[in-house]
Amino acid sequence: MDAYFRELGQTVYARWLRENFSLTAFPGIAREALVRRPPARHVDRDRLVRDFLLRDDQPFQSSSGFGQPELIVFDHPRFYIQVLFWLDGTTDIHQHGFSGAFHVLEGSSIHSRFAFRGGRSVTPRFRTGTLELLSTELLEAGATGPILSGDGCIHSLFHLDSPSVSVVVRTHADPGTDPQFTYLPPHVALDPVQDDALTLRRKQLLDLLESTRDPRYTALVLKMIAGLDLERGFFVLQNCIGHLRSLGTWNRVWAAFAKKHGKKAGALLATLEEIIRRDALVAMRGSVEDADHRFFLALLLNVKERALLLRMVAKRYRGKPLETLLGWASELAETSPSGTWILDARFPPDLEVDEEEQAGLFLEALGYFLRGGRLPSTLKHLRKDHLAALRDSFASSSWKLLLHGS
Repeated sequence: MDAYFRELGQTVYARWLRENFSLTAFPGIAREALVRRPPARHVDRDRLVRDFLLRDDQPFQSSSGFGQPELIVFDHPRFYIQVLFWLDGTTDIHQHGFSGAFHVLEGSSIHSRFAFRGGRSVTPRFRTGTLELLSTELLEAGATGPILSGDGCIHSLFHLDSPSVSVVVRTHADPGTDPQFTYLPPHVALDPVQDDALTLRRKQLLDLLESTRDPRYTALVLKMIAGLDLERGFFVLQNCIGHLRSLGTWNRVWAAFAKKHGKKAGALLATLEEIIRRDALVAMRGSVEDADHRFFLALLLNVKERALLLRMVAKRYRGKPLETLLGWASELAETSPSGTWILDARFPPDLEVDEEEQAGLFLEALGYFLRGGRLPSTLKHLRKDHLAALRDSFASSSWKLLLHGS
């Protein structure tokens, strides 16, 4: 066992013992111990990895799939210390069934905190309400913070560096805090531990039909929706929305779901559409290695206000933040058989513009929509409806919050 973590664990135990193992006191005790002797100053990551690989005298290891990987470096019946590695991890928005504190050992992350307002239970594991963003901050090596169990600490992390490494001092489980809800913005909370094997197998069968391009796909989904309750119907739609959109049948399926469930279905459409947007950004993040681009994708996923996003860019990079964004847009623009794209904004296919000129025109238009002001001479030849189509493309993408006047 690493000597630093043995000492850290013994310190936490002694101080918690004096508090009679109060769960309320534990996050403060854990955080104070990490701040007084921060792992970022005392732990050599390479040595830790080498010793873990070569020495057998390690604490008991769980079979958890959390982390890439998770190393348990101190274990006690009441709490343990874990080191979590993240290569491309983007955590869901979630709450915890345990408490403690975390410390950034290496790398950096965008950390966002939320509150779930007006929650209403559809079933014990499925709730609707409104997820509100409370704060977004950049966490760098040495940062330390508490972890509170339950819905008092709803958060997400977008890891910017590969690897990012964090140290967590945590209880095993805090009574009365289950389930550990995952949140799908803006309106759904669900228990990610699904024991509905039948729904799982049905979704897998639908994936098979999608892969084989079965012509019965939409008809079968419509029949499923007609017979399923709200919760299971939502899970089916979550699984199918992307393919149904590609087939051009999504509006028909959604109309059937909304008709069946009435007002209860109202909050779910925005959530399903946000799932598509976030999944697209997370998928891009998996293929993007440039640290600046990863930072930008993290902001688009987690920041909901133009002014805040621009402030965070200005804090990290020199120069005017809008010009920084346009530089990234130029680097991220691409033309493929599916069209010309800047992230998830597609050049309107109805505009009669030569393929080799589309990216340049799209970038010019983006600059105008971000800055506002007078129409630049490079765009004055466009018809008003063509300019409106370009703006609509950005307004229906992740660029929406950055458009001037939005």
